Formats: sequence, structure tokens, C-alpha cells
Amino acid sequence: PVLLLLDQSIGGVKLELGKKLRDVLREKDLLRQFFQHHHYDIGTKFPHAFPNRTRVATEPLLNALDVEYYGTISIGTPPQDFSVVFDTGSSDLWVPSVSCPSLACQTHRVFDPSQSSTYKSTGLSLSIHYGTGEMEGTVGLDIVTVASLVDTNQLFGLSTAEPGQFFVHVQFDGILGLGYPNLAADGITPVFDNLVNQSLLQENLFSVYLSREAAGSVVIFGGIDESYFTGPINWIPVSYQGYWQISMDSIIVGSQEVACAGGCQAIIDTGTSLVAGPPSGISSIQSAVGARQGDVNCSSIPAMPDVIFVIDGVQYPVPALAYTDEESCMSSFQDTSGDLWILGDVFIRVYYSIFDRANNRVGLAKAV
Repeated sequence: PVLLLLDQSIGGVKLELGKKLRDVLREKDLLRQFFQHHHYDIGTKFPHAFPNRTRVATEPLLNALDVEYYGTISIGTPPQDFSVVFDTGSSDLWVPSVSCPSLACQTHRVFDPSQSSTYKSTGLSLSIHYGTGEMEGTVGLDIVTVASLVDTNQLFGLSTAEPGQFFVHVQFDGILGLGYPNLAADGITPVFDNLVNQSLLQENLFSVYLSREAAGSVVIFGGIDESYFTGPINWIPVSYQGYWQISMDSIIVGSQEVACAGGCQAIIDTGTSLVAGPPSGISSIQSAVGARQGDVNCSSIPAMPDVIFVIDGVQYPVPALAYTDEESCMSSFQDTSGDLWILGDVFIRVYYSIFDRANNRVGLAKAV
């Protein structure tokens, strides 16, 4: 993707929409086999939300990144380029390294510390578990360039193992976490915090626009672009400074409350493609919109009702065209363990999202 410089102190990354992972696996005749072998539990990505979990899923799971939005960053001197997912549901940056024998590293660009004159080793190790897999590796220090912004002193992970099949088939190389510092591995300051600490941004916030098209999506560091939304911005306080977590009032279909009765917690997560939640709530939504075990009648999609998320007294309707996949005739609602609702790309495509660290709040506005 082309990097877009919006202002001296505002940087934007253009994001590309990758081919759906589901389609890649289907083309390779691996899809049915993948589902047979991998139990889906998106909750493993969110251990802070599910403190009673003892089992860690060691295999990656498909649906959490069925749709991948990624942009280009560079690391080192001279720069080595990588495509990364900008993930508000985690806080670490990592890319594959030359020391990684996993198949996933063989199919992606790898960082070679010996080719960077500014690289420093730290002797630290790193292990990160996602709902979609895991990585293990070491921690290094180098220059990271994001959207023309030069972060001169960044700790990052170099994977030495990426178990499982998930990262083999994705089009991005690594992940750049945009969550709060307390989600990051011990002692590591996230990229966004370093950009702020080095006075590289006009404002201590970033914003995200996700398009359904292959091109046109963008992460804007340090600013808000009014051309991507219409109407007012509604501001919602962050309820837990780890994920971009907020309090949600209820979820409505028609005039009926179908889930989140009495209120619940939700996170705005660019790294999850679906809307995920507790099984009982997801089942209620599926029933209310006329989906059977996630399957929908494709011809009836235009007549299906909006799913309305009520947040801080404001209604955020998501129409059927946004929460269904017309190719697979499936809904985009998914069970997860625990009580946390995860408002992923399905929601963010409808609502331009502003992540305001200065005021610990999320802004939502109707995307164009």
C-alpha cells in the first residue's frame, strides 16, 4: 500500500483488504479439514477479560481474521518492509524473523537483524497468544517507520516460532497492537505511545476507517478526517484501559432487547473481523434476525432487520447487508467464551472509530 502523509504531524496508513482467508483455504481444499481440527475460541486473545481461563488455545482459528486489513511499516536501517494488521485488541508489535523455522515464517517476509545497522538485541523473550494463534520470539530494539512517522527507539518482537496453520495462509506478516500499554508484554512501550512520547503527533489519538472495497481503508495517526464520516461524533468513556473497552447498554432487534440485558462490556477491536459475544446473546441475535446456526437465506438478506447496539444512550444500527456475507450466506456473529462483547470490523465498517488516548474515550460516527 502507498503511505499517505496527511500533515507534518498527522500520519495515515492506507490499508489493503486481503483476499478472505476462508477463500484461500477453500481454494486449497483445506477449509473443511481446518474446521474439523480447530475448535474456535476467540476468547483466548482476551485473557484479561476471562481471568478464569486455564486452557490456552495453541492452534490458530479462522474466523477472527476472516477479513484482513493490513498496511506497510518498515523496521531497521536500511528499512525492511512488512505488512501488519493494526490491531486495537492487542498492544505489541511483532514480525517474523530469520531465526524462525515455522512454515508461517517461510511464507512471509522475515526481519534480519544482521542487515540493520541500528538493531540492538535485548536478551528478552516474548510469547503472545491470540484467538487466532500464537507466536514466540525474542525482543529487539530498532527504528520503526509507520505512515512516514519515524519511531526511533522501538522494542518489538521477532518471532522464532509461529505454531499451527493460521499464520501460514494470511497475507500479512505480523501484527502492530494499538491497545493500551498494560496489555503489552512486560516493559515494552507500544508503538503509538512512543509516537506520542517523541512528540510526532498533533493529537494523542488515532482513527480508523474500514472500507468494503479492496483499497480505501485507512488508519490516521494524530488526527480525524471528516471526509470519512457524516453527522456528529458521539464520545464514549473507556471503561477499562487495556482494550478499547466501553460499557454497552443493550442490543436490540426490532423493538425487543435480545442481548446485553442490563448492560455489558464491549471492546472496539480492529483485529477481529466479526461481532463476537457470549453464546446465549449470540444465539438470541441469530434467532431474532432469522439466521439458523449462522446460516442465512441469501435471498432474504434485504428484508432482515437491523441489529441495534445501544451505547451510552445512543443507538448504533448495523444493517443486514453489513452483518451478513452474501457469498457464503452466513451471518457475522460468533460465540466467544466469557462475557465480553467484541465489536470487530463488521461494526467498524459502519462506524468510523476514533481512539482518543488523551481523554480515554472512543468516538463513533456514521462512516460514509
